[in-house]
Amino acid sequence: MHLLTIGLNHRTAPVALRERTAFSSEQLPDAVRSLVESPEVAEATILSTCNRTEIYCRQETPAVTPVVNWLRDYGDVPAEALSTSTYTLPGEQAVQHAFRVASGLDSMVLGEPQILGQMKSAFSAAHQAGTTGKILNRLFQHTFSVAKQIRTDTAIGANAVSVAFAAVDLAKRIFSNLSEQTVLLLGAGETIELVARHLKQTGVKHIIVANRSIERAQTLTAQLGSEAISLAEMPERLHEADIVVASTASTLPILGKGAVESALKKRRHRPMFLIDLAVPRDIEPQVDELKDVFLYTVDDLQKVVSENQAARREAAVEAEKIIDLQVVRFMHWMRSLDSIPTILSLREKIDLLREAELVEARRRLANGENPGDVLEQFARNLSQKFSHEPSQALKQASQDGNPGLINSTRRLFKLNP
Repeated sequence: MHLLTIGLNHRTAPVALRERTAFSSEQLPDAVRSLVESPEVAEATILSTCNRTEIYCRQETPAVTPVVNWLRDYGDVPAEALSTSTYTLPGEQAVQHAFRVASGLDSMVLGEPQILGQMKSAFSAAHQAGTTGKILNRLFQHTFSVAKQIRTDTAIGANAVSVAFAAVDLAKRIFSNLSEQTVLLLGAGETIELVARHLKQTGVKHIIVANRSIERAQTLTAQLGSEAISLAEMPERLHEADIVVASTASTLPILGKGAVESALKKRRHRPMFLIDLAVPRDIEPQVDELKDVFLYTVDDLQKVVSENQAARREAAVEAEKIIDLQVVRFMHWMRSLDSIPTILSLREKIDLLREAELVEARRRLANGENPGDVLEQFARNLSQKFSHEPSQALKQASQDGNPGLINSTRRLFKLNP
């Protein structure tokens, strides 16, 4: 019985190769079923994200080739590309890796929480496809438990480590209830999309996206259920915004001091929170001179991000200690399974001896013999037959100069020295 992980990730493989070895959620059930058709693979789960594809499996042999060949054939990937990009983790290393991945310690962004949900989905797909069993079921349940413990007992996910998330985190500190605020987003690129998604997750109900291409803005707002406008409309709508986040590709500021001043008058000087994530800046620096305005630039947030990254690295050290302990516990459980066939064989042999003696005892009782004599003989025969083969083996061990078997027997039966 061998536990094995084979995979590639953002550190070992370029995006082109990761794309070729990626599996959609629709493909996963058929893929894991195909994998366990190999006679060497008894259980399998496939984790596939934009940053990694990993196969967790239980095999009857430690051979890596069957899984690598399957991945090569299934994805039509050149063998040489896989040989230089995949990593192989057997046994204890596979367990430790699963714990680290689920806890965000192996992610591009240290401590990111999305990977845990992705692992749960991967395991669920394999479990429903019927390709997991005793080992992988226990491994993944233990993995999820370890990730939860790390999230609870360390600060691995407590601080924002992306500028987009830091912007939202800062807004949460300034406004007690973000759900009641109106947010105006200037731009519709990747950074603004991340900000918008973080805002939605915190419960913001009204988001306005302003962009030069209103079609691009509409594409984003259609996913989020928010409002799209053109940048030309922005000055007339600015007063509605409690929070403004800007990140466009403009080479000149698109929001000046005059426009913000006019908006403040319409707002009767209710404060505005502005975050400029663009370089070059989208918001004129002079805006910061206005009362009732809180203006932050990408440099302000980057300082927060750097501090938070350092805090996460410290938390990661504590997380690694938790993982080391839990790996030991899982491996103790897994090694205990090696004894099960021997225990079952021993019990079966004892049962056979007992049944044979019971048959003889019942025959003698049916013949009218004294029950006390029958019980006495039953107990004597059972103990003699059970101890006969071990006694012979111990005598042979003594003749062969093998004290190990003798000492093991003393420990096994808790015999006095």
